[in-house]
Order: sequence, then C-alpha cells, then structure tokens
Amino acid sequence: MNTEFRKTLPGTRLDYFDTRAAVDAIKPGAYDTLPYTSRVLAENLVRRCDPQTLNASLSQLIDRKRDLDFPWFPARVVCHDILGQTALVDLAGLRDAIALQGGDPAQVNPVVPTQLIVDHSLAVERDGTDPEAFEKNRAIEDRRNEDRFHFIEWTKKAFKNVDVIPPGNGIMHQINLEKMSPVIQVRDGVAFPDTCVGTDSHTPHVDSLGVIAIGVGGLEAESVMLGRASWMRLPEIVGVELTGKLQPGITATDMVLALTEYLRKQKVVGAWLEFFGEGASALTLGDRATISNMAPEYGATAAMFYIDQQTIDYLKLTGREDQQVQLVENYARLTGLWGDSLKGAQYERGLSFDLSSVVRNMAGPSNPHARVATSDLSSRGIAGQWDDVPGQMPDGAVIIAAITSCTNTSNPRNVIAAGLIARNANKLGLTRKPWVKSSLAPGSKTVALYLDEAGLTDELEQLGFGIVAFACTTCNGMSGALDPEIQQEIIDRDLYATAVLSGNRNFDGRIHPYAKQAFLASPPLVVAYAIAGTIRFDIEKDVLGLDADGKEIRLKDIWPSDEEIDAVVKASVKPEQFRQVYIPMFAIHEDTGPKVEPLYDWRPQSTYIRRPPYWEGALAGARPLKGMRPLAVLPDNITTDHLSPSNAIMLDSAAGEYLAKMGLPEVDFNSYATHRGDHLTAQRATFANPKLFNEMVIEDGKVKQGSLTRLEPEGQVMRMWEAIETYMDRKQPLIIIAGADYGQGSSRDWAAKGVRLAGVEAIAAEGFERIHRTNLVGMGVLPLEFMPGTNRKTLQIDGSETYDVIGERTPRATLTLVITRKNGERVEVPVTCRLDTAEEVSIYEAGGVLQRFAQDFLESATA
Repeated sequence: MNTEFRKTLPGTRLDYFDTRAAVDAIKPGAYDTLPYTSRVLAENLVRRCDPQTLNASLSQLIDRKRDLDFPWFPARVVCHDILGQTALVDLAGLRDAIALQGGDPAQVNPVVPTQLIVDHSLAVERDGTDPEAFEKNRAIEDRRNEDRFHFIEWTKKAFKNVDVIPPGNGIMHQINLEKMSPVIQVRDGVAFPDTCVGTDSHTPHVDSLGVIAIGVGGLEAESVMLGRASWMRLPEIVGVELTGKLQPGITATDMVLALTEYLRKQKVVGAWLEFFGEGASALTLGDRATISNMAPEYGATAAMFYIDQQTIDYLKLTGREDQQVQLVENYARLTGLWGDSLKGAQYERGLSFDLSSVVRNMAGPSNPHARVATSDLSSRGIAGQWDDVPGQMPDGAVIIAAITSCTNTSNPRNVIAAGLIARNANKLGLTRKPWVKSSLAPGSKTVALYLDEAGLTDELEQLGFGIVAFACTTCNGMSGALDPEIQQEIIDRDLYATAVLSGNRNFDGRIHPYAKQAFLASPPLVVAYAIAGTIRFDIEKDVLGLDADGKEIRLKDIWPSDEEIDAVVKASVKPEQFRQVYIPMFAIHEDTGPKVEPLYDWRPQSTYIRRPPYWEGALAGARPLKGMRPLAVLPDNITTDHLSPSNAIMLDSAAGEYLAKMGLPEVDFNSYATHRGDHLTAQRATFANPKLFNEMVIEDGKVKQGSLTRLEPEGQVMRMWEAIETYMDRKQPLIIIAGADYGQGSSRDWAAKGVRLAGVEAIAAEGFERIHRTNLVGMGVLPLEFMPGTNRKTLQIDGSETYDVIGERTPRATLTLVITRKNGERVEVPVTCRLDTAEEVSIYEAGGVLQRFAQDFLESATA
C-alpha cells in the first residue's frame, strides 16, 4: 500500500488517500477536470499501486490514454447462485487439480470478500392466486436443488471469505442496493469508495449509489476472487445530461425504456456513462437505480450517478447506521465525489436527454431497446381488434403477467403504483383474465412490509398478484409451468401467446417456451394487461370492462395520480422495515457444525454438480487454429440466451433426453441455469435455443429456425448437439462466424464454456459485447473481429469452408484469417485479435483463467 498520500479523515480516527494531491502533483488542477469514474479509479490506484507504477497509471487517467493497461482492485465480489455456484464449482475443481499436482488445496480461497446470494433457483410453479404460493414454491426449489444447495453449504464452510445469503431472501442486486453496499468502505482503519464486480450483467444497479459496480463473467469474477487485479484500458467515459422532468403519469420504467432506445442508438456499447444535470439531481435513488440497472440493455459497462443529497436520503430511508451515513457524506464532500464538485468534469463525448419527452412506453416484442409508445401500439400492428370467442383464448393472449425483477421492485414508486391501480380496478369490479398466469416476485422482503403498511397487499392478491417469491423469477426464464389446458390450447391452435413483465430482458424464447414474444412494462401496466388479457389491445383507448352501472372503464380511470403515489410512498416506506429485514439476514452466525474436508466429495450421479474437466483431455492441449470448420454462421444480435439458454428444459431437448436417461423425472428437470454446475448437462444447452437462426441451415431459400446446424463435409442437417458430439468424436476443431453485437445479454460464462467444450477454438464476428468477449478469453477461445466493411456476407461464407488463423497473438494485433473454400479457393482476410491486453494474451496462451491460476499457484508454492 502506498503511504505517501495517506492522511487522516477530519473528525474521525480513520485515514484516507488524498487522490487530489496525487493527481495534481502530476498535473496541477487536473483533478477538477476528471469525471467521477476517473476519480474513483484514481483513488484505487493511489491506495493499491506501488510507487513505481503509480505515476504512469495516474497519467493515463489524466491524459485519457487508452494504449496501455492499468489495474484496478474491486473491494468485493457479488454473485447470484447460478454463476456464483459455477465459479465455486470451478474453484473446487481447481483445488482437485492443485492436490493432484502435490499442492495444498486448502490454500485455494477467495482473497477478496465474496457474497453469494441464492436468488436464481426458484420457478413460479404456484402463481399469485395461491395464498400459499411462496411456501410451496420454496419447497419445490429446495427439492429440485438439493444437490446444488448441498454444494453451496459446503463452500460456505470450506472456503474462507465467502458469505452466503440463503434462498427466499431477495435478489442479489436489490439486496446489494438496500444493504450490502456501504458506499464508502472501511478496512484496516482506511476509508475508501466501495467498488465491486458481480457475476451478473445487472450489477451496475448500485452505480446509482455512486459505487463503481460492473457485471463480469464468472471466469473474470473468479480471477478477482483469487486476488488478481482486474486489468483494463481506460474506457470511454460519456457524460449524459438529463434535462427537464417527467410528465405526470410517467413512471421510471417508461423513462428507462426511452433512455435504453436512445442510448443504443448513440452507440454506447462498452462505455461508462455518467448521468448529471438538473434532471438527474431531481431523480430519486429508486429512479436512478432503474436507469443504472438496465446498463447492459443499452450496452454500457457502467451507469454512474454521483453522491448527493438523494444518496444520503436513500441511505437513511434504507436504515443505514447514522455513523455510516455521515461518513459517506463527509468523505464524498472532502474528496470531490459530491455532486456539486463535478461541475468541472470533462467528458470525451456528451449526450443530452430530455426527461419531459418521455411518454408511456413498453419494450418489445423481442428486445429491451425496442421501445414502443403505448399510444402507438395500434399503428405498430401490436394492438388491434380481436374476436372474443367465449371459452377460447384470444390471439395475442397474455399468458404471463409478472411484476418481477430488481429493475422495478427496488423502486417503491413503481410497486406502490401497481398496488394502487389494483385497488382502483378492484373497486370497479375488474378482474384478471383466467388464462393469465400472474405473479408478484419482489427483490426484497421490505416490499412485502411496505405493501402491508399501505394496505395494498390484499388489493394485489385479489387480482392474482400475490407474492410468489423473493427471487429472480420470470425475468430470468423461471416462469414455471402453465396450466396444462392452457398450454394444450396454445399448441392445438398455434396461438400467438405473449408475456408482459416488469423485467429487463425479453429476448425470444427466454421468458417461457410457449410465450412466443414478451413485452417489458411498468408494474402498473403489467396489472392492466392482466385485466386486458391480450397484447392485441390498445391499452390507452380500449375498454377494460364495465362498472356496476354499465359505464366503460379505461386505463385513465384506474391510473393513480403522482401525488397519491408519492403520498403513499412517504407514509408507508420506512427505515425500520429495512432494519427488520436486513439486521437478522446479515447477523454473524458462528458455525458450530462439523468442519468439512478441503476437497469436495463429488456425487457421481448428480446432474447439478460435477467435477469440471478444464485441466484434462483436449482442454489442456494446444489449440492449433488450423483446419477449423464452422459450427454456426450467425446473424447480428446473437445473445447469450441463444448460446446458452436459461429457461425451462423440455423433454425433447438434448439436455432433457440426457436428464431422463439419468433418471430425473420431467417435473424436476428445472432450468438450464440451475444445471450449470454439471458440464455434461450444461454443454447440451449450447445453441439449444429454439429461436436460433443458423445461416448454414437453409430450407426453401430461407434460414430455418431452430437448434440446428449442418455437419460438414457431409452437408447433413442435424440437431446442434448431435453435430457437436460428432465433431467431438472426430476431434474436429471448430470456429463460429457471426455478425455484430455477438454475445449481448446476461454475463453467462457457460455461453463461452459450452462452445469451448464443443471444440470451438475461435470466433470471428463483426463485434463482441464486452462481458462475453472476456469470458471467451477466460475459456481460451480466441475472439477475432472483422475489419469495418468486411463480414460473412461480403465474404460469401456458407459454412462449407475450413479456416486457419495466422500471426503473432499480441494485444489487438492484426491477424490473418485464411478461408479455404470447398472448391479449393483460398482467401486471406485481415482480422483484429481481440485479446485487448497483455494480461488477456497471457490468460489465453495458458488455456484460460483457471489454467493460468493453477500454473501460477504451483510455481509460487515451489519457489
């Protein structure tokens, strides 16, 4: 630790690092021009770097240089149980590998404090009409996930520096916002800004608190856990000025959907955004959190707000200790992290968004950035007249209406608005349509307390929105089974069935296998669509029903006023509710149970937890990058849901057939996500999304949809998994060719693990989403980027070719992709090596993050 700039924080016994002095010593006055993000990163460097490297790294921040790497050291790692458990399975496997080579496995532990929240395992099998839904869903969760929870319990005892929040307590991001982040950390007598990485792309949720928190893949999280610096180049830091204020009746959801559309068009993929201006200052912390949460939907790495009075008010509201709240304010004001201190900040690029321009919005039918104003539903061909046939579901039937996701349930205004619209609907005699599976799954138990306080719990339950879970459910594809009769009608009539949810993801095939498309909407709109029962409905104009006097009821008749929403929030949301929930949840419990062995006793028949294979067989060998055949040729916007779906496993899928052979009953197949600790199940999910379009598979002149590919050189079309098995048996190296924005969506390390296990050595695409690219590197898969103007179409790629990669792999070097066509023609294509840093080159050459750590660990043990 560098002590030159260490000083005492006035009025305390704590020390801090005077980053302003360190920066201004290099360039006088420079600190006042730095954006908020750069100030926090600079403090991290001053506190953690040795004096020899400090000045060079600080100079990069000051001069905005992006040609060199610099380290940052996140203060903690947060994980949900899917990727967190997968990361810990990897570490357990790493312990085995170390032990086999004579090392001490007990020494393999997270160095950085790691918090694991079990929140992604629950499916909504019992909906919000069942008064015992929460208890029943939790019981099903425990039964299905016994193997997983057994392993997680072992990790809690076997690894140092791992804290576990058990199932049934809420969503990782909302708990992080409401409790886990102190905003300013104190360790060893030193105060410093909280920072974290999380194994979920929505980790930026707490950027709204002024905390640099970014989503990373499980592999990068493992590297940080093990004490390695996270190396980066200075990101593009974009200032986004928010002007004006929201119009009456407009929710934070409407705002963020409009912002998501705008920012995607501004091409902020990979950028770190900082929101400022009068509009930003007036937003509540809940509104800010809704914006920050959806950073991956507009493609940004971070979505920062500065610390100001809104931050302080929120910390008080959520029951933080007075001493901690005072520390946050004092530290922020002293070190230039307070909002008023950022007026001189300079950005490479500035954007402006007028909040008053926002109208009531939804997003759909397939992407979070595909905004559609509710007033435009008819003109877009979404809404329209539909024939009401008694006893039948209509076209466009809403089969799932879910108030779900940390995006919205961490914002009390949105939840209260839903409760008030339910109350108003009940008064007028409106009811939910019988085919709608409705649910309320808050991200925090505090939501239940303030709904009770407001007298709105019963109102929501009356419409079918009883609490089914405190977990990530429908938004993550865990929407549970449909009523069998409804499902059969959808199949028999080939209905266009839809979902409406207050989540952040609506990619095709994600929400439910029988919901052909899905729409994102605010919680009150979710309630309204449950009443309407179909997306073929002009929610602004059409009649929801008739009151007792036969008067027509429209949305405007049940929509609460902003003044009423704010009054109920003020009267009902209280600090003691947060203390009541979080003090016992985070109380330190001494573990008096028996100690566990440092090596996990793997269960041979488990389909959830299996010793990973990354140190053995082909994965431990060389990757020649020669003679590769395409596994798939893919269009733009391939998501990690295409690469490795997370929703329910169907019996007729490759994974379903495998689970059946292993003796698992279909009712307990669970989701793809829950099986990611077992590579034999998880690799069968590779490209298993039925919505995939692989351009190698053509039927009647069109690309055929499905989990399909064409086996070469035979030219035979088959299911993706059978082709992968065949190529694995042949030891055939593979490549994937893709368009732009490859790998957008969740920070899903299995999207990289699956293709690596299949034998994919390289992926050539027009562009990569940030997290997925780092995951590919972490698995030893080479990302290659076509030069502008070159793509699969200009190269006339059809999948019958073979490929070689030639050139020295250095950061962002130009390599040559050699394409040999079926007729023997040879084409040499320059591509950019997307190993962006020297550290990434080192990881790739070692075979991946885990192989690299094993090498370093054993070398240090024998040194």
